[in-house]
Amino acid sequence: MLDLEQYLDMFLDESKEHLENLNQSLLELENDTSNMEIVNEIFRIAHTLKGMSSTMGFLKISNLTHKMENVLDDIRSGKLKIDSNIIDILFEGLDILEEFIKNVEIEGKESDRSVEDIIYRLEHIGSIEDSKVDKKDGNNEELEYVNDIISKANESGLNAYNIKIELDSNCMLKAARAFLVFKSVEEDGEIVHSNPSVEDIENENFDKEFDIIVLTKLQEEELREKLKNISEVKDVIIKDFEYQGNENIDENLNNEEFKYVYEVVTKAKEGGLNSYNIKIELDSNCMLKAARAFLVFKSVEEDGEIVYSNPSVEDIEDENFDKEFDIIVLTKLQEEELRDKLKNISEVKDVIIKDFTGDTPIRNNIDNKQSEDKVISKNEINKVVQGKIKNNKEKQNKQRRGKTGKTVRVDIDRLDNLMNLVSELIIVKTRLEDIDISSKTQNMNEAIEYLERITTSLHDAVTKVRMVPIERVFNRFPRMVRDLSKELNKEINLIMEGEETEVDRTVIDEIGDPLIHLLRNSIDHGIETPEVRRSLNKNEVGTVKLLAYPDGNNVVIEVCDDGAGINVEKIKNKAVEKGIISKEQAALMDDKEASNLIFAPGFSTADKISDISGRGVGLDVVKTKIEALGGLVEIETERNKGTKFIIRLPLTLAIIQALLVMVGSEKYAIPLNNIKEITNIDKNKIRKVEGKDIVLYRGKTLPLVDLGEVIEIDEKREKDLEEVTVVIVKKGDKDLGVIVDKLIGQQEIVIKSLGKYLSGINFIAGATILGNGSVALIIDTNSLF
Repeated sequence: MLDLEQYLDMFLDESKEHLENLNQSLLELENDTSNMEIVNEIFRIAHTLKGMSSTMGFLKISNLTHKMENVLDDIRSGKLKIDSNIIDILFEGLDILEEFIKNVEIEGKESDRSVEDIIYRLEHIGSIEDSKVDKKDGNNEELEYVNDIISKANESGLNAYNIKIELDSNCMLKAARAFLVFKSVEEDGEIVHSNPSVEDIENENFDKEFDIIVLTKLQEEELREKLKNISEVKDVIIKDFEYQGNENIDENLNNEEFKYVYEVVTKAKEGGLNSYNIKIELDSNCMLKAARAFLVFKSVEEDGEIVYSNPSVEDIEDENFDKEFDIIVLTKLQEEELRDKLKNISEVKDVIIKDFTGDTPIRNNIDNKQSEDKVISKNEINKVVQGKIKNNKEKQNKQRRGKTGKTVRVDIDRLDNLMNLVSELIIVKTRLEDIDISSKTQNMNEAIEYLERITTSLHDAVTKVRMVPIERVFNRFPRMVRDLSKELNKEINLIMEGEETEVDRTVIDEIGDPLIHLLRNSIDHGIETPEVRRSLNKNEVGTVKLLAYPDGNNVVIEVCDDGAGINVEKIKNKAVEKGIISKEQAALMDDKEASNLIFAPGFSTADKISDISGRGVGLDVVKTKIEALGGLVEIETERNKGTKFIIRLPLTLAIIQALLVMVGSEKYAIPLNNIKEITNIDKNKIRKVEGKDIVLYRGKTLPLVDLGEVIEIDEKREKDLEEVTVVIVKKGDKDLGVIVDKLIGQQEIVIKSLGKYLSGINFIAGATILGNGSVALIIDTNSLF
């Protein structure tokens, strides 16, 4: 028995990624119900999730995804047309899958929630009158499709092969091996048919072999070699997909499925492709037949398309076959190239490739079974023949964002350890730089300069490793906005830009909740109802924008809406009512200050408590979390025009540039990003207003704080100076002058945590180790305001 525990982490990571893509694809499909490429993508995701969960033994997930897959297959085949009911049920299925995956992650098993209701609704979704497709229309669509395939396949330059895959006689997981064959084929092409059907292969309703018809850019030998490399594939027989003579054509055309495959292959061959019938035979002791078959399929599809398989994909996935199966393949590869590629697949015992003709075992099997299952729909082939796999570059350009780069999963603890080592290297570099200049030789100088270049490059490299696209967070929100707009009966268009902007993974982990609060606030409080918007001569559809872009050493995230804006008078009245400010303070406040009251703990303008708002635990959390990340949040608003929340976050939270200063006999570090300028100020110009120091600087009132007094330094400091050194720091549009005793200079520092016993100290963000080994505290300038 296989120990699947070792694969659990991989299963969870890949499942989360698939569910995220499924969510995004469903949203796209809701906005473009005629786009069959999206349907195909959703089908593939459901199909993959089903195979993965079945292999891991999570039967509820497997069963639910199987039923979702059936609905999608009916849509692809024209039996169902997409409507809001279908979309809603698929979204509900997605939510249940996410719940199951979360429970697997926490408890190692699916939750006790029943899936009977959602499965019943998925099974009976076709009974809804609106979802039925007129049979005549469906036939017309299929006829148009075939005509389109004929013209497009001629331009595609794909090879068409009939491939027979034979698995080892002792293969224990036939469906898994078939799944690997299919996956391998689809790396370079498409499977347009399998025999037995996909469902039969998944249920292992086949012996040890199955056939597939493939469209691929690979030559026969490449394809064969690739499939034979799949474990427990005993043999791969590849033949060109074609007829031997006209005398057989009329008889063959009586079978609709073979007519379909034949026409696709014929036109693909006219485009310069090779078509092969491939028999794959797996090793007799192959334990994961379906997995090996999956690798064969994946290998074939790196260079072409599988247009047919025998047994079907379902049977192969369910290991309903012995040790061999057949596939028909279209590919640019020659026979020997294909054979070598498939033979390199582990546990593939033999690969037999022949030019595909109408008189084949696959053809005979079709005649006997009258199978109607295809591995992919006509729309998928249409996608293929439009050039999906002409070359690797085009293929990458057509994939979704986030799927284009090759990635490797690395344990975050290992990355953190690497970052710590880089940090120690920087500390050593700093200590070398602090060596007395008189003791340095020329060689020492050169060595330090070289060390500095290396550590800087290494730091940059590690920082980039930790950087991830903010798209990972943004992808959560379209679904949330969709559901909220329905709940509030508002029409909202969400626009997202800059998803490729990269931030530190620590920020990714923490920024999600603040952005959820801001978006909910914009939708609930900002965007008006359609009736109100009409009365204001606004578009009934409100717009919420989510933008991200780099700005120097910061990342800026903006949440904007074109709604009502902030009613500052209402804000003031609520704040007075809740005791947050006094009436006198409210009267002295300008609009900017009043707007910032929404970040006060417990503040809310909602008159009723609901699931969305009114509890007063929203925007204060936003401010707290963002400032904990070393960032800040600002507001820009205009009545009846809209509101913009601007979040500024540091690019990295590990190593920063800082200004070292002296206060008394101690050194402190002030992050350079927060410094606006440095100046000397005449002490005679400093005035006290309500007990606070201020000075008129550059025509504006500048508040002053003495850093020594703020952090309560006990030692005596020189007070009789005519001028004081002031570091002017910024927080949004506010400035503050921080008085220090002496400037030391700029330095790259490594931020170290103070630990759980010293965390939470006012005005201190952390500590750093200086070149001489001493410790300097890092000032949290935001807390000084």
